Amino acid sequence: MAEIKFEIKESFGVLSESAKGWTKEINLVSWNNYPAKYDIREWDPEHLKMGKGVTFTADEIKELRDILNGLDL
Repeated sequence: MAEIKFEIKESFGVLSESAKGWTKEINLVSWNNYPAKYDIREWDPEHLKMGKGVTFTADEIKELRDILNGLDL
């Protein structure tokens, strides 16, 4: 399996933390030297291992923001 390269360019916040210490975060991440995207996924405490997640372009994250702002929470 090919090695996945990543660099967390900017951290925006932690959404939750599991009992094992993994945190669900929203970050700006560059994957395999591609332009950074907004990223939501779980990370181990050292940020060496990660769970499955979802990435968004700037346009997608703006659309997500608009959808969330429209929800009656």
